[in-house]
Amino acid sequence: MFGPRYPQEIARRIPPGQRLVKTWPVLHVGTVPRVDPSEWDLRVFGLVEEPFTLTYAELRALGPVEVTADMHCVTGWTTLDNRWLGVPFRVLAERARPRPEARWVIAHCEQGYTTDLSLEAMMDEDVLVAWGHDGQDLTPEHGFPLRLVVPKRYGWKSAKWLRGLELTDRNRRGYWEERGYHVHADPWREERYAYQEGPGAELEP
Repeated sequence: MFGPRYPQEIARRIPPGQRLVKTWPVLHVGTVPRVDPSEWDLRVFGLVEEPFTLTYAELRALGPVEVTADMHCVTGWTTLDNRWLGVPFRVLAERARPRPEARWVIAHCEQGYTTDLSLEAMMDEDVLVAWGHDGQDLTPEHGFPLRLVVPKRYGWKSAKWLRGLELTDRNRRGYWEERGYHVHADPWREERYAYQEGPGAELEP
């Protein structure tokens, strides 16, 4: 079977096994939390020299940047040219000062959801802690008040309702990773499932 045919300039932006969609599907685990942003904060902790906690207002005051990036969901859809507004993870990392042994980041979210990413991947310039999408604040269904945005990984790594970022020296599989999904999740390599991982994948960033 053959998938949809796209113009060349579009096709080169769509990873293998993906299809382009115009509307942004809503997928998440559990219920959508309804929160008061004045009571929301983000904690950066673990193997860092200067752990800290920021309120929602303090985070938004750090000097936001806008990143335009495509999103690729492991279920097979892709949306192009999403405009995200937030603060780069690397800004938070510079403030926290990771210790030399820190190699992984565990994202902690509302309702106990977690996902794991290598510190190397998180330091990409397009990785954001975001509060805005396409000129508007995030909706509750899409992660309000804060979500992680990691454009170079499948969408489940861009965790919604973000509450904490923990730096560690060893990986701990997150919610979907424990249920059979790939620890690295690179869409251009079609790293969808854990059975595709090589030996030691969860040990090596």
